[in-house]
Amino acid sequence: MRLLTLGIFVAILALTLLITFWAAKRTHTTSEFYAAGGNLTARQNGFALAGDWMSAAAFLGFSGLVSLYGMDGSLYAVAALAGFLVILMLVAEPMRNTGRFTLGDVIAYRMQTPQARLAAVVGTIVVNLAYMVPQMAGAGALMKLMLGLSYESAVVVVGIGMMVYVLFGGMIATTWVQIIKAVLLLSAAAVLVLMLLARVGFNPLVLFSMVEASYGNQMLQAGGYLKHPLDPLSLVLSFMLGVAGLPHIMTRFFTVPDATSARKSVIWLMFLAGSFFLVTTLIGFAAASFVGQDAIRAADKGGNLALPLLAQYLGGGAGSVVGQVFLAVVCAVAFATILAVVAGLTLATSGAVAHDLYVNVIRRGQVSEREQVRIAKASTFAVGALAVGLGLLAQGFNVGVLVILAIAVAASANFPIIVLSLFWRRFNTAGVIGGVAAGLTSSLVLAFIGPAFMKEHALFPILNPTLVSVPIGFFGAIVCALLAGRDSAGESHFGEVFFRAQTGYGVGND
Repeated sequence: MRLLTLGIFVAILALTLLITFWAAKRTHTTSEFYAAGGNLTARQNGFALAGDWMSAAAFLGFSGLVSLYGMDGSLYAVAALAGFLVILMLVAEPMRNTGRFTLGDVIAYRMQTPQARLAAVVGTIVVNLAYMVPQMAGAGALMKLMLGLSYESAVVVVGIGMMVYVLFGGMIATTWVQIIKAVLLLSAAAVLVLMLLARVGFNPLVLFSMVEASYGNQMLQAGGYLKHPLDPLSLVLSFMLGVAGLPHIMTRFFTVPDATSARKSVIWLMFLAGSFFLVTTLIGFAAASFVGQDAIRAADKGGNLALPLLAQYLGGGAGSVVGQVFLAVVCAVAFATILAVVAGLTLATSGAVAHDLYVNVIRRGQVSEREQVRIAKASTFAVGALAVGLGLLAQGFNVGVLVILAIAVAASANFPIIVLSLFWRRFNTAGVIGGVAAGLTSSLVLAFIGPAFMKEHALFPILNPTLVSVPIGFFGAIVCALLAGRDSAGESHFGEVFFRAQTGYGVGND
């Protein structure tokens, strides 16, 4: 059976490597490496965005939370839809019109100082690394189930795979891997939902009744995982603001030719990812009913293997050929999901290091395209090694929870400086530095002393710190901007920035 599983896994992996080989022949310039030359259509970018967002957290973590804790896990999935609206209405068009390759471009276009770009680099790197860790944890759990590899070996394999994607194919390879992965993921989810609905006569209420009969009505009520009364509000706020601060999501708006395409990309994202999130509750409850919470915890105490175990059960169980095939397909798609997401994160991080830090801060723009791509590829090795190291420490945590903590950091450190840079005339370099420092520090400290990490010994009662750390981030940005005094050069440049952000005038002429 393991040979069959390995064969299916290798086949899907080989397909993604062929895409990387194809993309490598089309990746020569800086624009192609970072932004696919800006030539993607709205549909292509929408599928790629959906692939970016349907990560290990969505595929494994959210369904696992539902299976163990009930309706609180569903809130993790549904709340994500609120974040897409903020991107559509507030961020997508200005980002596309003011940036080139990275989040740092948007900030520096307004401030035009290396210190502001450096602050954006710090925010980008911390958020991306925090987002990589749960992907690594999901990969470790999957490979252990699928191939019998140790958790540590699986994390290293993921690290090598993401380096191959980024080093040779850049954004072009990452995009097409994301597109194919999104199609496979949605197809696998559709088949899984049809199979589980067939078990209950296509009546979801039967499934809910089974859950209540087995585990009590607390599984159908709030409070199973989000214990504090403010936890749901903080979670939704984290999604609403944090998704718009994720660098690997924001850089996707530079891969399309204009702002209209950027907005259409988000609409595709909402329909594709939203349709998947809406069925995670059914998947989680089916796993709890058919597989059982004890078996789910025995396979992975964070609940990350609930969905693969359900796939195996619906296919006839561990002793069935159909069950093993379905398990292998689901695990292989999930592994491809993780590889693609991590590749996107690595690309965004290496872009911040090479384009923002090396080219624009250290070398002040005096770098050839060949050298810039070379530095970006070199930074990929460093980012990959660091991600592997952090992934080894994440064993046993639910990947959905870890991703939300990363989004909380993005909401607290990145979102305030993006919004204030685009819409506040008095904002300046000191405000950028103060906002990143305050948001980053508060979100990380409150997360580490909160229930997610300290459990019953938590010093901070709210699971997700966004409700407190976002105001701190805005406060730090505004106070530092006011204390630094007026910046006449920055204020005079605001009119140009605002006009360009809203109209797109001048884009493509830089």
